Amino acid sequence: MTGVPASAPGGPAAQGAAAGAAAPGAASASGEAPDAVSGFSGAAAPGVPAAPAVSSGVTGGPGAPGVSEASRAPGAESGAKSARGGKLAAAAVNEASVWNIANLLTMLRLLLVPGFVALMLAEGGYDPAWRSLAWAAFAIAMITDLFDGHLARTYNLVTDFGKIADPIADKAIMGAALICLSSLGDLPWWVTGVILGRELGITLLRFLVIRYGVIPASRGGKLKTLIQGVAVGMYVLALTGWLATLRFWVMAAAVVLTVLTGLDYVRQAIVLRRQGIAERKAALEETEA
Repeated sequence: MTGVPASAPGGPAAQGAAAGAAAPGAASASGEAPDAVSGFSGAAAPGVPAAPAVSSGVTGGPGAPGVSEASRAPGAESGAKSARGGKLAAAAVNEASVWNIANLLTMLRLLLVPGFVALMLAEGGYDPAWRSLAWAAFAIAMITDLFDGHLARTYNLVTDFGKIADPIADKAIMGAALICLSSLGDLPWWVTGVILGRELGITLLRFLVIRYGVIPASRGGKLKTLIQGVAVGMYVLALTGWLATLRFWVMAAAVVLTVLTGLDYVRQAIVLRRQGIAERKAALEETEA
């Protein structure tokens, strides 16, 4: 049977040419691969415009040819700079927030301590006029103690400075008043020792268990602070008669509350420590499992 010439219409050569024109993006038999997206293998067919080269990064990974790190993530570097800038701005805001109204009241209370001592001991410490001025300074300090904590919690003004300075200011003004009263003979030293020993001991206890959590201020503790302030304020004033007798009983109530609330804080610290140790042990066992 006579074979069909290669050059004849419908022959092998013609069929191959037609196949090449119909599928310009197909891989050739020689193994030459076309562009991954829109490139042709070899020259473009006559009459068919060549498609523009498209970055192969559409299908390629990190190693795709012609794709740089900047082209794959054009906003990565600027995003990282923005994140760093945001952290710096946040740090600046936190630093500026130290100068809020709550912390300013705490600073005022600290400044009142030396002024109170000077007024309390002026003219030998027994002049009613100077004692009245000392009482005014003490009263202002105690009132600011009530307001600065309330403002900090209500308006989200709690700062690390306030957490440290506020209890220091409280202990400083109360300790100064008690020591002055005992040194003048108006208050027994054992009362001063019980109150200051409790305050310093509970403060130290809070720091010891802070790794397990924070011991919240109880209602009894707040009542104790109020009664202590009233009792010490009455002793600062030069009272006589039935008011002098009344201040004795108010101070007795303050001492009782001081001891009871101190024992309650010790109990809370023990419970908090046990819970913290149990939670850490459970977390460690879960991690090992």
